[in-house]
Amino acid sequence: MKAAIFHGPHQALTTEQVDIDKPIDHEVIVKVVASGVCHSDLHFVDGFYEFPAPAILGHEAAGIVEDVGPRVDDFKPGDHVIACLSVFCGRCDYCLTGHTNLCSTRPGRAEDAPSRLSWQGQPLNQFANLSAYAERMLVHSNAIVKVRDDMPLDRAALIGCGVTTGVGAVLNTARIEPGSMVAVFGCGGVGLSAIQGAFIGGARMIIAVDVHDHKLETAFELGATHTINGARKDPVEEIRQLTNGGVDYAFEAIGLKRAAEQCFESLRAGGTATIIGMIPMGQKIELDGSVFLREKKIQGSGMGSNRFKVDMPKYVDFYMQGRLKLDEMITRRMELDDLNEAFRAMKAGEVARQVLVFN
Repeated sequence: MKAAIFHGPHQALTTEQVDIDKPIDHEVIVKVVASGVCHSDLHFVDGFYEFPAPAILGHEAAGIVEDVGPRVDDFKPGDHVIACLSVFCGRCDYCLTGHTNLCSTRPGRAEDAPSRLSWQGQPLNQFANLSAYAERMLVHSNAIVKVRDDMPLDRAALIGCGVTTGVGAVLNTARIEPGSMVAVFGCGGVGLSAIQGAFIGGARMIIAVDVHDHKLETAFELGATHTINGARKDPVEEIRQLTNGGVDYAFEAIGLKRAAEQCFESLRAGGTATIIGMIPMGQKIELDGSVFLREKKIQGSGMGSNRFKVDMPKYVDFYMQGRLKLDEMITRRMELDDLNEAFRAMKAGEVARQVLVFN
């Protein structure tokens, strides 16, 4: 099969023919129909986070089951599925208390088992237990969820990471209250999803912050009531003026130190800041300690605190009902060979979400 090979930081990915093993035990082979290009992958390409090469990146995919292992009884060939990097064991303390996204013993192949993926005779590292920049994925059955057949898979792919991360951060992690005021810093795929989560959750004011006007225009289409271009105005001061003191909930969806600090600074007393973005390793967030006396809170969110086997079919229904807008988030569709161009466009701030479509 064809796949995009990651050779290490600051190197172009190359499209190669790679080998994929047959499914064993609880494994499933999924023919990838579409894979979103997520900013998280770019962090590894740019070297902000480390992952051993050679590898196949990608973690936001939807497709069709082709084959299943002998111990799989909940999927069959032909099932339409969405993949999620939050593969879980179902047995650890986190799983048993409903926090599967924090699973401490994620299932994988035994060390003496053949590699799931190989290239030119050498094993390929599987990224996020998925490796979605390929024509097929070989994954554990606890890394996919079945969805209704009438859901377009190129849009379903976005639910695999960006939508689940953004909407989930609002509805699951922060649990915003109806009528609350919300600010979202960053209007890429995750930020736009957070805006939609705030809209679905009943926020009365949703303030979108970005430095690109075209992204702010999309944010307004997807539910933002106010927009602020942070390149021209101080977003914290603007938010305080718009809200008479600050928002109840703020979300950072970029992965920048200063944006995380502004996210916290934009809160009113008793407010909660949720950091969604992947801030580069080693960077510290600096906050004024005295403001904690005003009961302001800051927290992280991992993959939208998801229970994806339940959440993703729900988000699919939201889309089919017209309550969750996904078509508007897709800037363009591309092929696997265009992946390096997709990363360039992402770094330049030209796009909201790009989707690789496989024939």
